[in-house]
Amino acid sequence: MENQTFTVDVLILEGLKVTPQSSIPAFILLHLIYVFIMVSNIGLVVLIFRSRSLHQPMYLLLCNMSINDAFGATIIIPHVLRDLLLTNSERFIHYMDCVIQAFCVHLHASASHTVLMIMAFDRYVAICNPLRYATIMTGRMVVKLSVAAWGTAFLLVLILVGLSVRLSRCRRVISNLFCDNASLFKLSCESVLINNIYGLGYTVVLLGSSICSVTLTYLKITAVCVNSKNKVLNSKALQTCATHLTVYSLLLVSAFIIVILHRFPQLSDHRKVASVLGHVALPALNAVIYGLQIKEVRQRISAVLHNNKVALIDVK
Repeated sequence: MENQTFTVDVLILEGLKVTPQSSIPAFILLHLIYVFIMVSNIGLVVLIFRSRSLHQPMYLLLCNMSINDAFGATIIIPHVLRDLLLTNSERFIHYMDCVIQAFCVHLHASASHTVLMIMAFDRYVAICNPLRYATIMTGRMVVKLSVAAWGTAFLLVLILVGLSVRLSRCRRVISNLFCDNASLFKLSCESVLINNIYGLGYTVVLLGSSICSVTLTYLKITAVCVNSKNKVLNSKALQTCATHLTVYSLLLVSAFIIVILHRFPQLSDHRKVASVLGHVALPALNAVIYGLQIKEVRQRISAVLHNNKVALIDVK
């Protein structure tokens, strides 16, 4: 049966091993987290565009991350929520839907790295070349950096998924909660050497360029701060860079865990949990970490909490 080529376009998905008793609580918790991710990230984008004081390159580049986080959560979480309420026999997906989902999953992951790279560049210019910052980081430069981040991720993922789509299929089971590139080429009985070579190159180029660019950027920023006696500059650099490095470190750890677990089929259940956490925890944390850094966001939250407190007192 393994060597038979399937013409049927319906694939079977493996789900999380959740007991019937815990499926409803898991559904409610995941649904609440998804609502928080969407409200916080989209709300952050709306606030930045509506507030003229936030029309600065750092915050405009941040919009890329918020949009990408909302995009990544939407690809995965509604799909997992649906599967939590279905029996194993009902977990299926059409092949073309699987391809689209795999493309979007990798686009989200790739854009997470490229967007953080352009944000690191912005911090480098702001701290290492403050006098030239306004000249370099113009509105046109922000647009160019954003297009470069998304365009590079799009092209890399298009080739990655395209190499898997060209293969014939002899299997129907996706050993994952959702479709990704590894799930696609594992459906084939053909040689996947080219896929493995490009996949390895894709991972090395993306993670390597990401790690190298961020490391070099922050080494230069550290050198500037060490040589500078300006406490205000150092304090500002520490605040913005610590936020960026925290988000980047979380992304890197999540990526390495998923890549490593893919190499151990016996740990498939752990990989499923890690994949869901990567698409749930990071978008939620990013909005909190960056949102609370913005003074106007903190003021808006404080105002809302104060108004609610006053309303409760009036009711009493």
